[in-house]
Amino acid sequence: MLYLAHTAHWQFLALIAGFLGWILTMTTAGVDDWRLWQVDNVSVINSGVAWVGIWRACFHSHVLPKMENCWSISISDTFVPVEIVVAQVLMMLAVICGLAGNMIAAVAVRMVYFSVENRRNIRLAFAAGGILYLLTATLCLVPLVWNMNSVLNNRTIDFPPKFHLPAAPVSQEIGSAIGVGIFSSILMLISGLFFL
Repeated sequence: MLYLAHTAHWQFLALIAGFLGWILTMTTAGVDDWRLWQVDNVSVINSGVAWVGIWRACFHSHVLPKMENCWSISISDTFVPVEIVVAQVLMMLAVICGLAGNMIAAVAVRMVYFSVENRRNIRLAFAAGGILYLLTATLCLVPLVWNMNSVLNNRTIDFPPKFHLPAAPVSQEIGSAIGVGIFSSILMLISGLFFL
């Protein structure tokens, strides 16, 4: 006789991948290098590179009082482009949705391995966990692709003077946060498919 616990090993691995994907989603939301701006005026920005994230913009300077200078980007700032505002909202929704997906997926896997009597809701728990994982992947992937498109098309941000950033960079590069976020979305997508 084949027990249910003998068939759920892939879902257990998917739970681990989903948890890792959720941690990477939180990392993506907090990292400052979504966009790397190459600037030609190195009098204030000595490294010639500024990091623009969804929550703040930073650069290194030997001229200003602090070595690393960062300024917050708020959802209510008028200079912020729509893709950063959308990224702030969707990344926080992705973190919350990923947490809920991990909790429900953990309950589903626990029901398979430890529950003997009440097995009626196992399919529902697996489906709910899988749907939340897929939703998390989508919520994370949309702002990543939108910001990557803005970087590749060299769209600028009209920062106020206190940021000490030029109106337009010489060039832009995709930051490591986008790569980490795409990897986390792939992990969440794979986890969601295994749970469905």
